[in-house]
Amino acid sequence: MKNPLDIIQGDMQRVDQVIGERLTTEVPLVREVAQYIISAGGKRLRPALLLLISGALSSQTPHRHTLAAVVEFIHTATLLHDDVVDESTLRRGRATANERFGNAPSVLVGDFLYSRAFQMMVDVNDMRVMQVLSDATNVIAEGEVLQLVNMRDASLDEAAYLRVIRSKTAKLFEASARLAPILAGSDARVEALCATYGQALGTAFQVIDDVLDYEGSADQLGKNLGDDLREGKVTLPIICALRTASTAEKAVLRKAIEEGDLTHLTDILTIIEKNGALESARQSAMIEAQRAMDAARMLPVNDYSAALLQLPAGLMERRS
Repeated sequence: MKNPLDIIQGDMQRVDQVIGERLTTEVPLVREVAQYIISAGGKRLRPALLLLISGALSSQTPHRHTLAAVVEFIHTATLLHDDVVDESTLRRGRATANERFGNAPSVLVGDFLYSRAFQMMVDVNDMRVMQVLSDATNVIAEGEVLQLVNMRDASLDEAAYLRVIRSKTAKLFEASARLAPILAGSDARVEALCATYGQALGTAFQVIDDVLDYEGSADQLGKNLGDDLREGKVTLPIICALRTASTAEKAVLRKAIEEGDLTHLTDILTIIEKNGALESARQSAMIEAQRAMDAARMLPVNDYSAALLQLPAGLMERRS
């Protein structure tokens, strides 16, 4: 199967142009830090969702490129802030912005990107768009705080975990998907379908990301294996392992969660694999991916909606 994002390659190039045009500033350090993290690439799935759904709905408004850039700015701002909070040193295979430039520039440039995103929203002059994106950024902030509160809590269950990732990660996917039908003037039913697709895809994406933290390699992932556990994040693979692990194995996992001690990382990976935790987590991601595909099947049938069907399926094969 070809890459489902190929169909929007021209649109994504236009989004990159908008990003370059709107990164204007008289403060060199702001531009340097912002360009450093944006140029690192990544899958750009959030803006891609907006563009794919716009195509599926036959919407050609030029505002789609502006809002796709807005979504990428918001996402980039959250990455800058996340890496400072998590004390991360590696992202997408290279030093994080906070590692290279320091914490203060990273936080402040994140603030710049948030404020620039809101300036661009105003240009679109649509209160519904403003509502969706302002609500999303608020929920994302709540998710960040909730994750902080849950740090090093070995009693965290799957429902609490899902609440965090649906706020922290899936909410921007949902907002991106919702913006397309708003721009297209679609009815409430279509908007709800698109929002469901975005939330489900974003949830599946994050679950797979958490699986890869224990299954991949630093070279493949572009980050250090076991970083989540080191930072005290209790993700679905750990939650699944704790359900069926022996008493001794649970003690090892709880110690790692509560103390961030990864001295016995090899043993931890063995416990996770032995208890089928990665497969259990992938099954949860598959349920979300199926939910996204079910929503996509309700959209108009064309090449763009076909690409929307391919995305969740391809996500389940993700290895980096």
